[in-house]
Amino acid sequence: MNRLTTPFGSYELTRFPEDPRDRLRAWDAADEYLLRHLDSGTGEHGPVDLAGAGQITILGDRWGALTTALAAYRPTQITDSYLSRAGTAANLDRAGIGTAKSTVRLLTTQDPPPERIDVLLVRVPKSLALLEDQLYRLAPHVHAGTVVVGTGMVKEIHTSTLNLFERILGPTRTSLAEKKARLIFCTPGAATATRGEDPWPVTYKLDQDAGSGAGLTAVNHAGIFCADRLDVGTRFFLQSIPTNTNGARVVDLGCGNGIVGTAVAVADPRAEIVFTDESYQAVASAKATFRANVHRERERADFLVGDGVAMLDPGSIDLILCNPPFHSHQATTDATALRMFAQSRKVLRPRGELWVVANRHMGYHTHLRRLFGNSEVVASEPKFVVLRAVKEERPRPARPM
Repeated sequence: MNRLTTPFGSYELTRFPEDPRDRLRAWDAADEYLLRHLDSGTGEHGPVDLAGAGQITILGDRWGALTTALAAYRPTQITDSYLSRAGTAANLDRAGIGTAKSTVRLLTTQDPPPERIDVLLVRVPKSLALLEDQLYRLAPHVHAGTVVVGTGMVKEIHTSTLNLFERILGPTRTSLAEKKARLIFCTPGAATATRGEDPWPVTYKLDQDAGSGAGLTAVNHAGIFCADRLDVGTRFFLQSIPTNTNGARVVDLGCGNGIVGTAVAVADPRAEIVFTDESYQAVASAKATFRANVHRERERADFLVGDGVAMLDPGSIDLILCNPPFHSHQATTDATALRMFAQSRKVLRPRGELWVVANRHMGYHTHLRRLFGNSEVVASEPKFVVLRAVKEERPRPARPM
């Protein structure tokens, strides 16, 4: 846990779920730069009168640093990430604010935005598509007097980023860099004629090289990895996944657009599929993909947003299929994947199976062997590998990780 000191107060903040071994902070220089600007202003952009500003919306706050610091001004946070939302709630509680007792609103990217936005603060996301989609969704709710300020690290802000603000909201420019961070200043009201329409979600059909997914329709909301085509890892996975499950309860873990779980549902109508992801955009995509391909009276499927499979009962699952992420925002890490594997072992029934596709260099076979006592290579190519681990009949204590 680290302490963030801002013009609005000092706060102990942590990422979520909290892990004392995690050395990554819950904020960075971009968050600090924006908070300093809001207090004192930079250059020709003076301080923002937050007390009299009206409705404040914060888009993409990663772990709640901005929302916590500005909680006194009753902001609305909008995020695509369940973990970011849960982290914000935990940090607010730690600061003695608490969403239940305050007027801070925590919304998702799938919720209707506030009717009127007077101050829009944007933490630039990794996904340019997600930024585009969210700016389109928020544009009708801003007005000529809305103060729009974005923030991000220099490596996150590109010409294409500024072009989105300019095209969808209005004239845009950036600040000088401080500690490798920049601010984005946008004046809304002049972009309506050239704005166009939100292109998301995107729909496409999988070709015959997509294994068990061949011929299926994929629906992708903005922000999904490889949003306008099937990524190569999933394509390779679809060549190998078991589809004759004998009516098993199957989890598509980290489901993305849900094409893996949908392929199983199409091949085995008796199977019960659980789609889960920490992204609200992903679960919305999975639901749309499933409904575009599965036509039957009783939809044997659940769609859950959460931390992996932590919300499922122990020993309730027969098969888990997983293409784990190895990034958390801009940081490369295997922490999310390892948490997924540990959770999977808990919710699998005896002899239940976890199938994983991953970049070969991640070395997940070692971790699976440590957790499950076994790990088998099902398929491999120079870049990717498909691994299978089976939960033993007798529980085996997992080694500390």
